[in-house]
Amino acid sequence: MQQKKRILLLATGGTIASRKSDNGLKPQITPEELIEYIPQVKEICEVEAVQLLNLDSTNMEPSHWKLMVHAIREHYDDFDGFVIAHGTDTMAYTAAALSYMVQNTKKPIVITGAQKPIDLEITDAKSNLIDSFLYAADDRSQGVQIVFDGKVIAGTRAKKVRSKSYNAFSSIDYPSLAVIQDMNIMRYIPMLPYEEEVRFYENLDENVFLMKLIPGIRPKVLKSIFENYDCIIVESFGVGGIPQSIAEEFYRLCQEHPDKLVVMATQVAHEGSDMTVYEVGHNMKEYCRFLESYDMTLESVIAKVMWMLGNYDISSCDIEEIFYHSINYDLIFGKNRKCN
Repeated sequence: MQQKKRILLLATGGTIASRKSDNGLKPQITPEELIEYIPQVKEICEVEAVQLLNLDSTNMEPSHWKLMVHAIREHYDDFDGFVIAHGTDTMAYTAAALSYMVQNTKKPIVITGAQKPIDLEITDAKSNLIDSFLYAADDRSQGVQIVFDGKVIAGTRAKKVRSKSYNAFSSIDYPSLAVIQDMNIMRYIPMLPYEEEVRFYENLDENVFLMKLIPGIRPKVLKSIFENYDCIIVESFGVGGIPQSIAEEFYRLCQEHPDKLVVMATQVAHEGSDMTVYEVGHNMKEYCRFLESYDMTLESVIAKVMWMLGNYDISSCDIEEIFYHSINYDLIFGKNRKCN
């Protein structure tokens, strides 16, 4: 008889572990209590639990991602997989960040949560948690994934698209890796074995600013942004471009601060950026050195630049080579230049 896999549950709070308080839902349920709500997990694997954090995920920060990575690293040799119980609001950011901070992991790191607390009679928490342990205990699972509402989504491809419904997450411009139904895992995309050893990163540069363009935006805040942040991610319209209302000042600051990393992204969820299509995008290529997000999700762009700037000196390395190297399916259709 095959020995059951040992899975470590890392609890971080979130709706799944919340109870009603005088001011609304608040994380209060312990990880041991979470496990008690799903007694059938004993048939799937052996579970141990750690209360790592106890947050509403609105309060999740990069420092908390570091705590998760540190905990996984400390326990990596003792367990066969990891399940992280997490709030849904920032789950896609955490999944993307862990995709860069724990690379080539043959042991699955599964992130899940719920839209309703686990102690309610009608809730998605129990099924999401059971599915996550089932997936984490499967021999063919690896890497960082979100398991939610019966879908297995690559950590860099997830986006929360519904605020209340159980099918809260979508896999953006890439198929779900698998679906889970009636305790069966149906894999759509085979897992290719990692050729390199697992690698952990615990350094991040959090000094990143997301500048969302709106019609009529004015340049008065640009100087402060360029002076105070290491990276400016521009969340542009459509396929990407700088509007005339800020173009002159934006291009001037790009040339005045060549050490700053500028990344062009898009507000559109699907199909990505392409700065060559319109004049407003093509002009930027003449005045600025920048990276383009292409088909990456915004959550992955933010997490990736934090990881890059925290671990590489962009003045002395090929930052394009690093940024455009695909990690955990983050870049599929864009400028995907594989590192040597």
